Amino acid sequence: MKKSYISLFLIIIMIGCQQQNQSNNKNPNSIDVSKSKTSQNEISENRNLKLDETIYSKSELDAMSHQELMTLIHEVPNDTIATIGILLYDGYFMLDAMGPLSVLNGMADTKKLLIGRNKGIVSSSSNVKIQVDYSIKDIDQLDILVIPGGLIETYKATKDKELLDWIKKIDQNSKYTVSVCTGAWILGAAGLLEGKEATTNWYKAEETLSLYGATYVKKRYTNDGKYWTSAGVSAGIDMSLALVDHILGRNYAEAIALNLEYNPNPPFSGGHPDKTNPVISYVIKRMYETGLQPLIEMDKE
Repeated sequence: MKKSYISLFLIIIMIGCQQQNQSNNKNPNSIDVSKSKTSQNEISENRNLKLDETIYSKSELDAMSHQELMTLIHEVPNDTIATIGILLYDGYFMLDAMGPLSVLNGMADTKKLLIGRNKGIVSSSSNVKIQVDYSIKDIDQLDILVIPGGLIETYKATKDKELLDWIKKIDQNSKYTVSVCTGAWILGAAGLLEGKEATTNWYKAEETLSLYGATYVKKRYTNDGKYWTSAGVSAGIDMSLALVDHILGRNYAEAIALNLEYNPNPPFSGGHPDKTNPVISYVIKRMYETGLQPLIEMDKE
């Protein structure tokens, strides 16, 4: 895997830097270094330095060692992340968890853990089964905790005192506590979003977050301090890339996005009630309510 990243980064640099600004006395087949090169140390010491501010010839890139090439990508990090944990529970939405995992997996030298309510097989909402080797009883500390959403089982998780207590314990020492989609319901139920700005799945978003003392922000993702939240499902990828950008810098985040070829171009406008036929929005809303209403009524009894 490390070899593939090395090759990827070399290709990124070579393609991104092939900007020709040739003068009359230069070989027309060469790539001109039109600006004075910034030293390797300056690049590593100055966060958010754009790669296009320094133009390298292909021959110079070819002559660089792996370590020198990686210096072009790496910036001074805002944080050091050793452990990332993604909570899995029966009924979670697959992309809520695997989208962020695909992005965060690009953070080298960081341990990624799938953590279940209990060890063993966990089934997603689409009945995809995953073997989980860690339970909440095994994990006492994480640098990043990611909580995916779902529907019925997510609502049940908001009433699970043992799970909520574990989340609060992890949050005491985490550097970032993160939710995707309705995972914000769980963060809210744990009392972690009170007084915070947050986002979540569009369904009753403002109403639900207000129950937990949070202010709804209608964005794909947002952060308030160490708390990062995203809108529904696919927005977790956007949020995770933004988190990598925040921690490791734009160059590294762009490298991960390119590795995933994350370049959304949907065949039609949609994906949010503001952009969807109102009848379709109503049908999906009713579908959610059909699943949740019996549980809500039971809680009222």
